[in-house]
Amino acid sequence: MIDIYFEHNYGKLYENLEQGVCETYEFNSSIGQIQHLFIKRQIPIKINGKTYYDIVSPYGYGGPIVRWCEEGMKDDLVRDFIKDFQIYCENKNIVSEFVRFHPLIENANDFNEYYNVSHIRNTVGTNLVDYDDPVQAEFSRSSRKNIRKALRSGVTYRVHEKPTDVSKFQEFYFSTMDRNNASDYYYFGQEYFNLCVDYFKENLLLVEAIYEGRTIAMGFYFTYKDFIHIHLSGTLSEYLHLSPAYILRYAVTEWGKENGYKLIHHGGGRTNNPEDTLYTFKKRFGANTEFDFCIGKKIWDESVYEQLCEKKKVTKTVDFFPAYRIQ
Repeated sequence: MIDIYFEHNYGKLYENLEQGVCETYEFNSSIGQIQHLFIKRQIPIKINGKTYYDIVSPYGYGGPIVRWCEEGMKDDLVRDFIKDFQIYCENKNIVSEFVRFHPLIENANDFNEYYNVSHIRNTVGTNLVDYDDPVQAEFSRSSRKNIRKALRSGVTYRVHEKPTDVSKFQEFYFSTMDRNNASDYYYFGQEYFNLCVDYFKENLLLVEAIYEGRTIAMGFYFTYKDFIHIHLSGTLSEYLHLSPAYILRYAVTEWGKENGYKLIHHGGGRTNNPEDTLYTFKKRFGANTEFDFCIGKKIWDESVYEQLCEKKKVTKTVDFFPAYRIQ
């Protein structure tokens, strides 16, 4: 598989979050193969007593991907996939689709003729392969200063590969979510972390920042082939002045470089604003490395989509997709 986001078990991690069922659709032909992983959700509005569905990428990134293709035949392969998937959606009463395309794989480029594709923001990476010293090359001057100060103050770190117990991280994460009044969408419960260990123990990485013998911050990351994906973190409020978040990024960068990874992907901001505080924080660790994050929208059944909007009493042109799910 190209990346962890296309593993079926990754989709299963987010069935509860998206309130649906993960499915994988494979299109095979003599000229290639396309795989499409998504979560199918029941639409809470019926039309003439009939139940319909829509589909969405799991949390993170996804979308259809070309697994292999005969040289020069990609356009034909994608066109044939769209025709086949259209029939599949009709048979399964699937009305619409929302895709979060993968910024590293750039699969939006292959499907932009058939989906309404929009570039909404950039994501940030730390390039580990092209620099002898990624910290010096990619980290901002202020970040390096904060790291040096924290290390001089006695902050250390520890990296745990393939952990079997992530309960310690859960405590940090839950306390941080409580402190930030996080929405339910970002509040992953204990079942989620248990499934992460069950499905992806070989791909998990925990990083601790430690001060005076006490863990003061932790990071929870995915590793997969050449990539390290920054996923979740938690910090004790009383130690924020020691910049433990910077130590976590420093630690995973040093570890990733030593272990032959090519890229750390930090993701993007919470919003599309280029001044988004989360994005600008992440940019401190990727001065030279950015990726286009694109979303895709597709209506597979125009007639039913319009009827659902009518029942919801919204116009299909509202700035929300699918429009019938607007709150």
